[in-house]
Amino acid sequence: MSRILIAEDSPTDIQFIKSVLSQTGHELVIATDGEEAERLVRSEPFDLIVLDVVMPKKNGFQLCRDIKRDEKLKNIPVILLTSKDQPSDKLWGTKQGADEYLTKPCEPLELLLTVKRYLGG
Repeated sequence: MSRILIAEDSPTDIQFIKSVLSQTGHELVIATDGEEAERLVRSEPFDLIVLDVVMPKKNGFQLCRDIKRDEKLKNIPVILLTSKDQPSDKLWGTKQGADEYLTKPCEPLELLLTVKRYLGG
């Protein structure tokens, strides 16, 4: 069973992500701000990270950049899942090292297939 870190501050979006990914059988760990997510990823093993961009304390772009610059963490796939839908946002997310950039509202099947692409199953 793989472990997925979900960094999201919206209770509604957390419910959506959990409802979609709970069927995968992977363990889901929730962080509600960027600093909490960073503490978790630096202290526990994860196989995939799903980050919102707009979060309190540290945004998803910053956190993605810091993860991808860390030798111990850089191989963990990062999916940015955000309402920021401008081409410049997507370009910036890619420059920060994101493996995927999905925009909200996200189709459940798109999220599920993206996660399966990185974790199998």
